Amino acid sequence: MQNCDLEKMATAAAEHLIDLALTEDLGEAGDITARAIFTKENAKMGDAIVIAKSAGVVAGLKIFSRVFAKIDLLVQIDCLANDKEAFNPKQEIIHLRGPLASILIGERVALNFLQHLSGIATLTRKFVDAVAGANTKILDTRKTTPAWRMLEKYAVQCGGGVNHRLGLHDMFLIKENHIAAAAGIAHAVQKCREFSPETNLEVEARTLADVEECLRNNVKHIMLDNMAMAEMRGAVKLVAGRAKLEASGNVSLENVAAIAATGVDYISIGALTHSAPAMDFSLLIV
Repeated sequence: MQNCDLEKMATAAAEHLIDLALTEDLGEAGDITARAIFTKENAKMGDAIVIAKSAGVVAGLKIFSRVFAKIDLLVQIDCLANDKEAFNPKQEIIHLRGPLASILIGERVALNFLQHLSGIATLTRKFVDAVAGANTKILDTRKTTPAWRMLEKYAVQCGGGVNHRLGLHDMFLIKENHIAAAAGIAHAVQKCREFSPETNLEVEARTLADVEECLRNNVKHIMLDNMAMAEMRGAVKLVAGRAKLEASGNVSLENVAAIAATGVDYISIGALTHSAPAMDFSLLIV
């Protein structure tokens, strides 16, 4: 599993996304409402706060701040919470001070980043809490919004989850289609090890027979794909600590504790990033 400074990587990746989002929102004419109301003769300074409308876990505060840094350096941001922290309904999360026109120009883009990433962190925390007491880690997947992967995987970290591979480039993951194309697990594993012997390798197993073949080929990380609970318990017994086991497929908040109780080491959940509902925040001029 990954161990890197994903916050720094996410903040760097956000630079281009922020530019795209502001260009999309402002168009060629800019914020015509702000231009009409806040003229040079009426360039008001003021304060604003961001308030949470429900409970959750915050993620993306630095990215929120970067939006306003690109719009107007006179806007001062004071974060009243830290990423990874839980928040309550009506809690003030951020205080802003500066030109009101600039605050209003950046409001929606900045909140979009904060709401989406905090939604991922919040859903991840729910899964992590659901398996508390088990020796099982919650993993993300590559089922991320295109170009948002570093941001979304950072949000998973904020929720207490663990990152799986970042992409196709940093770990071998031999799945069903690879096995079919390579005419079997053994051949696929051999080819990957010849290509890069030191790179971490994981193999998808759909049956206990697949698990046995992985063990014969000294595979140290096995994904149990869409297995029933009884099969997962059988795989844990069969492996007996010789490899790390990852459960994958059809995981929900209702069954994740039962999956963890089978004894698997990891549970990977695509919904953390592809289906997390956005948290709701309000930015209010005070």
